[in-house]
Amino acid sequence: MKPLLTAALGLAAFLPFALAQTQPRQTQTHADSLHVRVDLVTVPLTVIGASGDPIGGLRPQDFTLTENGHPETIHLFEQNSSRPLSVVLAIDTSLSVHKDLRLEKQAAYGFLHSLLRPSDQVELVGFAGDVTNIVPFTSNLRRLDQGLKQMHGDGPTALYEAMQRGSQDLQFLSGRRVIVVVSDGSNSMAGVDYRQAREAALRARASIESVILVPIAASAGRDLGGEHALIQLSRDTGGQYFYVRSSSELPTALAELSQSLRSEYLLGYYPALPERGTELSNDGFRRIHVQMKNPTLNAECRLYYRTGYYTNPER
Repeated sequence: MKPLLTAALGLAAFLPFALAQTQPRQTQTHADSLHVRVDLVTVPLTVIGASGDPIGGLRPQDFTLTENGHPETIHLFEQNSSRPLSVVLAIDTSLSVHKDLRLEKQAAYGFLHSLLRPSDQVELVGFAGDVTNIVPFTSNLRRLDQGLKQMHGDGPTALYEAMQRGSQDLQFLSGRRVIVVVSDGSNSMAGVDYRQAREAALRARASIESVILVPIAASAGRDLGGEHALIQLSRDTGGQYFYVRSSSELPTALAELSQSLRSEYLLGYYPALPERGTELSNDGFRRIHVQMKNPTLNAECRLYYRTGYYTNPER
């Protein structure tokens, strides 16, 4: 047989196998139609035990997952500490925390040097009255160090705008998407509100990790509402929050955050087709709930994951 004919026959035999390996998940809905499923929903998950440390070694059968109250089958389950990170590090430089700026820079320096790997990328942002992109996404520690030295600020606080801008910057990047916010929680600038910041983070599938600076715990000027808003933003997006009651606690909080970001699970599922009339809420938001099957572990552990996602376009 001629070589050219032999190669052609070999290719013809190989093509069906190759195509089968690259097709999206498929389900047969009728004898004469094929429904293609490409809607895998991924849920980054961090499990923190009673000791405060991340828990490893868990299996998919240790969890239950529902969407809009409907049980879902976990089709993807990974525990991978080397998953690339795309991080927006947003540091409050406004008047309310300006006295701590030098210590914020020092702690951020340690955080970046302990966290960053060649496959990761970080964007450095400062926010006061304006949101300033100091260093665009990079894995170059020298550029980030120089950016930290350049940070300065004063005046009011555009906290929610910083989170919205960070979410927009992360939206099309790969890996786990994270916004680390170092702030006292005050937002004194109009334009972007809490709801808009939350929706932007959920649409970008980015977690908000809040490091909350407490200026003086008994101060009448302390913004408790702002602190609680940061906590809720973290809970809804799958992030953690840390209270820093003195500047000396800041490096410890960022070190704990660095450890937990490297200790995530990744769950994935194909949403079950909802019953007619129960498809979506008015805003296209589908709610996710994850818990552990073991009641004791479920009571002792804290689970951090995003509480849902939007299926409709942003308006």
